[in-house]
Amino acid sequence: MLAGCAAPGSGDVASNPQRANSLSTAGARSPAPLAFDSHLSAVPADKPAQPAQSLSDAEPITTGPDASSFEQKGKASWYGRMFHGRKTASGEKFNMNAMTAAHRTLPLASWVRVTNESNHKTVVVKINDRGPYVRGRVIDLSYAAAAVLGMRGAGTQKVKIEGLTQQEARAAREEQAQALADDSVN
Repeated sequence: MLAGCAAPGSGDVASNPQRANSLSTAGARSPAPLAFDSHLSAVPADKPAQPAQSLSDAEPITTGPDASSFEQKGKASWYGRMFHGRKTASGEKFNMNAMTAAHRTLPLASWVRVTNESNHKTVVVKINDRGPYVRGRVIDLSYAAAAVLGMRGAGTQKVKIEGLTQQEARAAREEQAQALADDSVN
């Protein structure tokens, strides 16, 4: 069974929509504000918290699948604390404060731009997991990515997904990091 977007414990969430809805973290309120890319030492997990490696500290984007011809519209949701620290389909540990996402078919390690269709905010995320497992949803975003898109409170939102080449992803991530840094200063 895959972790990340998969439900903890036994049982097939994909075949049990009621269980999937009851385990969803979309729309859940966080008890305290969280800083992006923090180590989350105060977040309870199945195992003692270990310093998480965020994508901001990752190696430069140089190789990986080219998803530039991909485009999709649909409903996005997000997942966070319940899955923090669990293994994703790519083998990485899920970090709710990293800019990552789960998609059913996009290649793992590919990069996409996700645009919230209601407010036109965008975020660039790395696909590192499989999901979502709830019918009618096309992508599960990390808590941090959902926050950038302004969709934490709503839980779900209509989005546009655009695949990126590695060069486009590198440039977009640099712009995104600068924009987030500028926002934190203001």
